[in-house]
Parts: sequence; C-alpha cells; structure tokens
Amino acid sequence: MNNSFVETLIGAAVLVIAGAFFFYAYSRTDTGTVSGYTLVAKFDRIDGVSNGTDVRLSGIKIGTVTSLDLDQQTYRAVVKMSIASNIKIPDDSSIRVATVGLLGGTFLAVSPGGSDKMMAANGEFQVTQGSVDLVSLLGKVMFNDDDKSKPGTQTPAPAPAPAPTPQ
Repeated sequence: MNNSFVETLIGAAVLVIAGAFFFYAYSRTDTGTVSGYTLVAKFDRIDGVSNGTDVRLSGIKIGTVTSLDLDQQTYRAVVKMSIASNIKIPDDSSIRVATVGLLGGTFLAVSPGGSDKMMAANGEFQVTQGSVDLVSLLGKVMFNDDDKSKPGTQTPAPAPAPAPTPQ
C-alpha cells in the first residue's frame, strides 16, 4: 500500500513537470494569432496554408492567416490575414506561398515594394505567387520530354568564327 502511494506521487510529479515544460515551450514560440489590421490576397494555389499559418516579412513573423475561402467566380483561393498594427506594408508589395526547406512548413512571405503609400485595412495584394507542386515539378525534371533528348533532333553546333587575319 505504501509503495503504490509513492508511485502515484512520482507519476503526478512527472505530469506536473511535463505540463510546465509544454507551457514554457508554447509561451516561448511565436504561436497564436496576431491582432492588428486585415489584408487580403488571392492565390491560384495555397497548398499547405491553413488558419494560423505565419505571415513573414524578411523572415520575421508579422501576422497570421485568419481565414481561407474560395472565390466562386474566379476559383481562386482568398486568404485573409491579420497583420500587426505596428507594421505598415507598402501598397505595391507582393506575397507568395513559401516553405521552410524542402520538407518544411509553409508560410506566406511578403516582399515589400517601394511605394510611399501603405496598404490600408482590408487592402488587397495585387501581386501574388501560389505554392509550387514539388511532385509534378520533380516529375517534369525526371521525365524530361525535351526535344534535345530525342535522337536526330539535336541542333547543329554553330560554325567556329574565322581566325583573325594578321595585318
């Protein structure tokens, strides 16, 4: 009986320490939504983007994705994001879907423009670049159906230039 009480006490201590560790890890990361003003972007593809996805400028988190929708007329993905109120983005900036490494997570990368006018709340990015489908891209590289790979279709090498004549 005394032995099971000690085991229960040790188990409870392990759970408390694990909970404290998770709380510390969560509070030290940049998770959670950023409160601020809303911006909108429309993409052809947003593979890997979901609610809570980071919005970064120069690698620094400045916002989060708050909603995803589909435009019924253009069939483009409409992404709404919350940007920190202390960050002002030029109105000629662009945004793209980017990944951290080859197999890493997805985020939205903002490239600032050079305009003196800043985007207002509910403003829309005019230049966007959607995600790249790596599987089909690798398939194109592996199974390259280029004309140069077919026999008999090689383009002849250009004729060598004539040697300069001595004067």
